[in-house]
Amino acid sequence: MASLRYYLLFDHVQIQDANAISSPLTYGFPAISGFLGAIHALNRKIETKYPIYLDGVLIACHDYHLKAYRQRAFSDYKFCLKRNPLAKNGDVRPIIEEGRIDLDVSLLVEVKVEYRETLDDDEEKQTFINQVKQKLFQQRIAGGYVVDIESVELFSSSDSNENLVYALLPGYILVEAQKELHDITAELRQQDPNTTELDALIETAKLHHHPEGKNHWYSTSIKQGRGWLVPLHLGYQAISPLFAAGEQQDVRSNEYASQFVECIYGLGKWVFPFHIKDDISQAFWHYKCSELQSNNAEIYIINQKTK
Repeated sequence: MASLRYYLLFDHVQIQDANAISSPLTYGFPAISGFLGAIHALNRKIETKYPIYLDGVLIACHDYHLKAYRQRAFSDYKFCLKRNPLAKNGDVRPIIEEGRIDLDVSLLVEVKVEYRETLDDDEEKQTFINQVKQKLFQQRIAGGYVVDIESVELFSSSDSNENLVYALLPGYILVEAQKELHDITAELRQQDPNTTELDALIETAKLHHHPEGKNHWYSTSIKQGRGWLVPLHLGYQAISPLFAAGEQQDVRSNEYASQFVECIYGLGKWVFPFHIKDDISQAFWHYKCSELQSNNAEIYIINQKTK
């Protein structure tokens, strides 16, 4: 049975041209699945003597540059799209552009091992660190290119939370804000009993402007006093039966079963690391899957605190 032994820190990972459109309703930061998928892919490439598993991922953002612009104040933002080479006949290529963002993030990853002696040797630890750093350079994260990694460090799971928190400064950590979503939903239901959590989620993206006297306005938001809240794409919900391999046309791979899905949304919160120093485990994101044979199968990402 694998147990948590270490935390692997990818410090200040510079990602260029990551996907800023995380779902049909949300944009501005890549989907959580973009980071968990990258670590899962990295795990499959690791070559060690004993089994090592990379599990939960904590995401800390230090800086970002969303590639968008607007012509004037208060006008809509537009994504800055690339100009792709023309086709042989001179026509514009039929490529659907994505919104892009440059990121400076740190990723803290749970490392689980099955053998107690694994990575106890300093030389073995350094070999492991060098390997994961090199392999992360060779793949994408959330669709973007890894152009620089300041350092990679391995912390013991017995280290205090404060040591890990200091290693993540300065920056903000993305955590799940399930309680805030329930509170906002309950508040809105006092006005309209038919309010759903999706209505509450959309309300967090609204800014209400109110007149106050002549030529004066003031703004309010349901998020005031609740911190830096952001809508999140948390995974997928099945909306069709499970099709056998090769049964469905135009899928990415005919080797595996396939299914139509729709997005699952939730509410996230950017917090300063010191706010979670007493329990850093609440900031890790994990995969959680239900049975694929069910029409209601879910594949989504959930915060460890509410797992």
